[in-house]
Amino acid sequence: MRTDAFAAEAEAAFRQFVLRPEFPCLGAKAAFNSNSQMLRVFDELGSAGSTKALAESLRVFSQGELRSAEYATFIAIFDRPRQTNEPEFEDLLWKQLRLLCEHDAAGHDWDPAVSANPADPHFSFSFGGQALYVIGMHAKSSREARRFRWPALVFNPHEQFERLRADGKWKHMQETIRHRDLQLQGTVNPMLSDFGERSEARQYSGRRVDENWRAPFSVAPGKCPFSH
Repeated sequence: MRTDAFAAEAEAAFRQFVLRPEFPCLGAKAAFNSNSQMLRVFDELGSAGSTKALAESLRVFSQGELRSAEYATFIAIFDRPRQTNEPEFEDLLWKQLRLLCEHDAAGHDWDPAVSANPADPHFSFSFGGQALYVIGMHAKSSREARRFRWPALVFNPHEQFERLRADGKWKHMQETIRHRDLQLQGTVNPMLSDFGERSEARQYSGRRVDENWRAPFSVAPGKCPFSH
């Protein structure tokens, strides 16, 4: 985990990126406004060295009190690589998730509330026994809301979405975010769908994928999926 001048610069840049008026995600804004975010900076996306530090930080988040906050979020920013196209970033994102699985598999089963099969409409990534929705960001993203100068992965606990649904807040919030994204981008994000309709794996990298796309995971029932 980085704690140098770059880490301070990256954290300040991400805060500014989220809190600018036109940024569409109200949940991210709420996390920063309520100080319920955990942000850590690492060297290289998809590397073994960064994965160990990332796994340790993500485990602290997934098992700590912050996770139960109304708008908790964990943000991982990476120094490298800074220039990737969308397919390259997508490959690195899934490589990173597979490496996290290898660190997690010995100690935790997949969250039983979600599927471990990335083709299943009820799939979600899981770490530390907790389901997490993953948002990828990078400099060449076709979606402006995901276009951040360094590669980044944002992990949001699935349980917070369930709490928002139970409180009757989710539908209005979702509609507002989508309207704000339309104003920012000029088009609706074609990959968006509600949980249970299509696999959320299709949304993680931010790029538009075709009907035949499959996440580069294979499934070990009850455990972590590993790469083909």
